[in-house]
Amino acid sequence: MTADDSGAASRDRDTTDDDAVRDVPVDDPAQGWGENATGRSEATDNGDENNIAVRLEQLILGADRRYTPFQAARGAGVSMDLAARFWRAMGFADIGQVKALTEADVLALRRLSGLVEAGLLSEAMAIQVARSTGQTTARLADWQIDSFLEGLTEPQDSGLTRTEITYPLVELLLPELEEFLVYVWRRQLAAATGRVVRAQDDAEMVDRRLAVGFADLVGFTRLTRRLEEEELGELVEAFETTCSDLVAAHGGRLIKTLGDEVLFSADDAGIAAEIGLRLIETMTNDETMPELRVGIAFGTVTTRMGDVFGTTVNLASRLTSIAPKDTVLVDEAFAEELGRIGDAPVSEADAAAAEKAAAEGTGAPPPSYRFGLQPMWQRPVRGLGVVEPWLLSRRAGQGTGD
Repeated sequence: MTADDSGAASRDRDTTDDDAVRDVPVDDPAQGWGENATGRSEATDNGDENNIAVRLEQLILGADRRYTPFQAARGAGVSMDLAARFWRAMGFADIGQVKALTEADVLALRRLSGLVEAGLLSEAMAIQVARSTGQTTARLADWQIDSFLEGLTEPQDSGLTRTEITYPLVELLLPELEEFLVYVWRRQLAAATGRVVRAQDDAEMVDRRLAVGFADLVGFTRLTRRLEEEELGELVEAFETTCSDLVAAHGGRLIKTLGDEVLFSADDAGIAAEIGLRLIETMTNDETMPELRVGIAFGTVTTRMGDVFGTTVNLASRLTSIAPKDTVLVDEAFAEELGRIGDAPVSEADAAAAEKAAAEGTGAPPPSYRFGLQPMWQRPVRGLGVVEPWLLSRRAGQGTGD
């Protein structure tokens, strides 16, 4: 592919430099390209802040703006339409046809389109790669800039404004953060690949059986009216940090955070049960935290772009909404799975009889179950019919292991 359908295909590429292309008028009919989220379309020199913004962009991108979107598309050998779709998928705004792009932008387009041309990715999959990467890194970049400028800069001590401190701070952090980002990504990719290859069959690689749980702060809406913004932000950050650490430490995966709610998953029902109870126990012992409720379901889950979808996810959400405060509710499939893997008794009556027989010397030692399950009243759940929740708890004598 070369140019778009606007009639620009007749313009020749500059033969003196395979990567360079000739200038295109600003009013070129090819539209729909984008730029970075700053919304700037041309560098300006109106004041110190603009100068610093331009210097920061050059520092971070490592190159000057050289190309219009049309020129970048031609240089990458892709249509203007496909280039615009890639760019928008990465989360960047349309800018028309101004010189706002660098050699790195051309190379990124060339790489994505090359994967499509080689048959390694379909065009739709390449768009998904661009979108998932853009969404994830956009949130990461926003968080890092906000946190670093707030926590690592003290303008009143240095005599400099935050604007003046930003450049040297980014200059120092950029190479280290870049290396760390690649390291973490490789680690996460290795873990995700390992989970996929352990799947039972090809269908399970996409539609997998997982335990999915929600943890929700009780009364959060009331808190938003009572707390100052800074206090509310600190509470949410503490909640998300605690949940993230507990989920990761016990072998689960944090899917996403929603302020007063987190979504997590685990391949094993026992792991999910441990996470759910740990979350309740940890929050209960923290006087600064509101009560918590957790709902967990087990079943087939569809995974897309790092998120999870399906009836199992919806059921876990509904269980959370009906759970009493400081409790964990699970669905019948989750209870059955705990029984199947030996983490909870299939029948409390049978377990009690086995324990009694062992105590009287007339039976073998009973299994050492980690969790207990108490059936609750069946109830209709909107959109899911009648469900039978189970109250999850630790078995008597089974501590947390800490």
